[in-house]
Amino acid sequence: MLQAADSGTIIVAAASDLAPIEQQMKDLAPTLPLKFVFGSSGQLASQIRGGAPYDVYLSANLDFVRALETEGRLVVGSVRQYARGRLALYSKDGKVKTLEQLAGVRNIAIANPAHAPYGVAAKQVLPAGLGKKIVYAENVRQALQFAESGNAEAAIVAWALVKGRPGAVLLPESLHAPIIQGLAVVRGKAKDAEHTGRAIAFVDALTSKAGQAMLREAGFAVGK
Repeated sequence: MLQAADSGTIIVAAASDLAPIEQQMKDLAPTLPLKFVFGSSGQLASQIRGGAPYDVYLSANLDFVRALETEGRLVVGSVRQYARGRLALYSKDGKVKTLEQLAGVRNIAIANPAHAPYGVAAKQVLPAGLGKKIVYAENVRQALQFAESGNAEAAIVAWALVKGRPGAVLLPESLHAPIIQGLAVVRGKAKDAEHTGRAIAFVDALTSKAGQAMLREAGFAVGK
């Protein structure tokens, strides 16, 4: 179990697709002491249910946030959509440029759809008959690591993880259900109003005009 950070630190449980912009997120709220923990959205939700001392939940699936809201685990009124995730096809050597070419590779890494929203979307875009080629990763960032290490010849991952890399191809949103990313402030018995206020301040920064511009530049779609 994650141990609580120093008093006053805001612990942010964040989907793995946000890992490349950790510093940019901190820069949005430079006066706030922020600590990020990255993982698959489903696993982070399970940790919140188990009492992990998170203050903010940044999920790659708004439905996961809504479920926690229904269970009374979030600050009332704090649930928001902050972005839409985009999907990418990636191969380290850049030789796999289309989904159809996946039929010729040995294996394909994707995040585990049991708890990772990008894994669900990846299954939706995969051509039929390739199930035996799939290598499941714990989260979308690990799926990318499999492709970079040679343990997979290709991967279907978050565009935000590979934007700007030679072997990355942005996939059309029309090929899969929208990856609606949501956030909320997590309730906690030991949290006072000031601490909760700092968590809300970070959420406000991420959903501000500047925060949305940062997310767009990083490879996310913003707006409805």
